[in-house]
Amino acid sequence: MCDQFARMELLVGAEGMERLAHAHVAVFGVGGVGGYVVEALARSGVGMLDIIDHDKVDMTNLNRQIFALHSTLGKYKVDVAKARILDINPKAEVHAWKLFYLPETADQFDFTQYDYVVDAIDTVTGKLMLIEQAQAAGTPVISAMGAGNKTDPTAFQVADIYETSVCPLAKVMRKELKKRGIEKLKVVYSKEQPVSSRDKGTPGSLSFVPSAAGLILAGEVVKDLLQAQIACLDDH
Repeated sequence: MCDQFARMELLVGAEGMERLAHAHVAVFGVGGVGGYVVEALARSGVGMLDIIDHDKVDMTNLNRQIFALHSTLGKYKVDVAKARILDINPKAEVHAWKLFYLPETADQFDFTQYDYVVDAIDTVTGKLMLIEQAQAAGTPVISAMGAGNKTDPTAFQVADIYETSVCPLAKVMRKELKKRGIEKLKVVYSKEQPVSSRDKGTPGSLSFVPSAAGLILAGEVVKDLLQAQIACLDDH
């Protein structure tokens, strides 16, 4: 057991680590929230990761995004993320997609190949399509709600979308998902009232808030993947 995942194996066992090593997870959006999801999944031993984002690292990312360094400025986030994942776990299989997930690009993805999908993108139209596609494929999906203009990392909670409150993005998502007949969706959201940004057109962000949301999302993914493994073993 003397390997890089030895400490984790002490908690989840060899069977759990085997499950994670064979899991295929897609993370849509690798910015302030999604970057920390990717980091935690890689360090948890998830063996196959699809990472989807078209942005390049810029100066304004340095305060909060794990892949943002002066040495990575101007590089595609997914390229930087892929290199980091493989540096953490050379055995991982990583597919980097340089595109924005939108209704116009949705047909490029086969959601039946994934064991889990993480929605960490910003646009409502993209989030709705992503959730619809994942649920139509029978693939578990978890969605990040708003982390901008928040200052309290302890205010994040895991809940079904229809149990959320306060979060403006969650309010919009509840309304639109109900129209589409989506009856449930696991989300990570904050019950903190948003703080007013000094620039009304640009949300403010702190280093420790989106990272907290990302780590919670990753924790839910790992937990659910391991529970699926336990359920499978119980069935046999």
